Amino acid sequence: MTHIVKGANAPVPAGLLRVAVSRRKVPGTPVVDVSALLLDAAGKVRGDADLVFHNQPAHPSGAVRHLGTGDGVDQLAEWLELDLPRVEPAVQRVLVAASCDDGTFGAVPGLALQTVAGDGTIVVHYDVTDAAGETAFVLGEFYRRNGEWKFRAVGQGWDSGLAGLATDFGIVVEAEPVAPVMHTGVTKAAGPPTADAVPAPAPIPAYTPAPAPMAAPMATPAPLGTDFPPHTQSGRGNGVVSVDVPLPPGPVIVEAQVRGDEWLLVETLNRRNKDEDTVFNTTLRDFHGRALVQPPRDRPLRMKVNYDGDWTIRVLPLSAARPLGTRTLTGRGPDVLAYPGTMADVKVRFDGGADRGEWFVLNCHEAEHFDDLDEHEMLCNETGKLKQTVPVPDGPLLLVIEHGDGNWELTAKPLPVRDPSAGRTTGAYEGRGDRTITLLNPRPGRPALVQYDFPGAKADYSLEVKRVDEYGDEDEWLTGRQHGTRGMAVLFADGRAEQAVHVKCAGDWTLRLLPEEQAPLFTGPTEGRGSTVLRYQGPPTLMTVTRTSRGDDEHLSAWSLNHPYGKSTTIADTLGRRRPTLGPVWVDPGGSCFLTVRAGEDTKWRLEPAPLSAAPVLGARTPGGWYGVVRHTGPEAELVVVGTALIHVFELDENLFPHRKLTASSGPYRISGSILHVRCLGEWTLELRP
Repeated sequence: MTHIVKGANAPVPAGLLRVAVSRRKVPGTPVVDVSALLLDAAGKVRGDADLVFHNQPAHPSGAVRHLGTGDGVDQLAEWLELDLPRVEPAVQRVLVAASCDDGTFGAVPGLALQTVAGDGTIVVHYDVTDAAGETAFVLGEFYRRNGEWKFRAVGQGWDSGLAGLATDFGIVVEAEPVAPVMHTGVTKAAGPPTADAVPAPAPIPAYTPAPAPMAAPMATPAPLGTDFPPHTQSGRGNGVVSVDVPLPPGPVIVEAQVRGDEWLLVETLNRRNKDEDTVFNTTLRDFHGRALVQPPRDRPLRMKVNYDGDWTIRVLPLSAARPLGTRTLTGRGPDVLAYPGTMADVKVRFDGGADRGEWFVLNCHEAEHFDDLDEHEMLCNETGKLKQTVPVPDGPLLLVIEHGDGNWELTAKPLPVRDPSAGRTTGAYEGRGDRTITLLNPRPGRPALVQYDFPGAKADYSLEVKRVDEYGDEDEWLTGRQHGTRGMAVLFADGRAEQAVHVKCAGDWTLRLLPEEQAPLFTGPTEGRGSTVLRYQGPPTLMTVTRTSRGDDEHLSAWSLNHPYGKSTTIADTLGRRRPTLGPVWVDPGGSCFLTVRAGEDTKWRLEPAPLSAAPVLGARTPGGWYGVVRHTGPEAELVVVGTALIHVFELDENLFPHRKLTASSGPYRISGSILHVRCLGEWTLELRP
């Protein structure tokens, strides 16, 4: 790692880089927003698309992305990703900038920039030590020099906020009612007013609900449900609302309006006329809000109202939800919003309420799950002042603010449509959301590598890529839990010309096909990080697999895969443990062998070849645990497998391929001169009987 000071420069590898702008996590310090500007030879942006930040998180070229915020034990960091080979020739410099909406950089503790290479190596680190009253800052820049890329620590500040910085590099900023808005449609609040600053954000106006729609005939289809005449009931003091007319299937909107600042509590009643679910619980003055409620199917919808003053309750169809488009929508307190558009990033702001410590919850309900309101995704769940950008899938859907006793604003920015079929000519298949596509083998008859990237996805089983055969049957290939969200895998192991795959991912994704020669050649002990592929040209051997990172419950497994038969078998699975695990590397003499590692992108590992003699020799009673390899070198004997957990023992052939499966549920088994691969979820014992 290279530590540099202001004005110094250092070379960087011309590959995929991640850039973190970090600060110490100290309560009350200003929020830092990070952005990247792509500049031409004249030092200017070519258009608004050359500004990448939280509400415009990807450059059209795919070369620069805003990855979001990382929250550590004592540090916060905003991350950018630079794919330097994809930077367009017209772009000569990529600036890394930041702004403070609610303070100055002199009040930001531990401000630093760190660049990390694709293998996890820290390339360069720059600590900012001289920040003072600036509200915008260029921390550093990546620039071309003699065909190579370098990084320079800039450390230059502006006291006019992001607007002043952006103007100097060619972005036109103009005033809008809520905040200064660039032509990208991105709202950025300026810092404290100065002589050259743009106007500060205007106060968020109080929420004025849209008028209720006119009654429509029963059973008339609507985009988000079936319309019905609104039901309105008013009262004073405690009361009961009962909707005696039939309601169509699905949820409804319940709207409450009161005068004054008394405590309002509205709850649904169950079959026994007892309290069931809370609809509203607020002390907001002159409250006027909305909630989503699922009426019972076998009886009227009934709600109990607790309030000391005048109140009005309305039951409305889903078509009454306030529409969220690309213009900023403001409100106060709970509400129900309808988003009919395509996949988007939604910018969320919340002022924290009267005491700046109120609870804000934003849920996303997709149309296919309207029959079960518990089936939803929680997008925000925070207390206090909030500024986030959250992803939403294709509409139609409902965004429900369940808690938010304060002023809020939401802005949806639909993401550009991406056509994965372009990969047929480029080899890079890009898409978004749940899609089934056909990948073409660039060299039929040979295997290919697939470099995959699912930015923003979770490393769990919600991320899946499955191979699809000609009958539509699906076979698991990649999962976020086993392979992480970024890495390398093998496809076309049997040499086929094309392969249909089903991608299940909520956000953007890229599958890039590469020739097999780009997999490094394994020649000895190797260390790495995340999922990758290595070529192996040696004889069958044993391999020690070790997880070297110290995280909790990190998945790591290694596999050997042989072309042209497409067969793959496990070498070892660490099962979340850091203890070295010994396993066999199967090699077919008529093909080529790949070693594939499956792990999350932050999991570090070590592979080390071992001779066959490294496997312990079976005795009369040989105990062990989890995965391992043992040898039987004596005369023919009977083997009994004993396991306290799920256990399988495989007898290996001369190429170390498992050709016979032994289990604890049957046996004993007759063996002679065997190498055995044990795979177990716990402790085991192998017993030999003459």
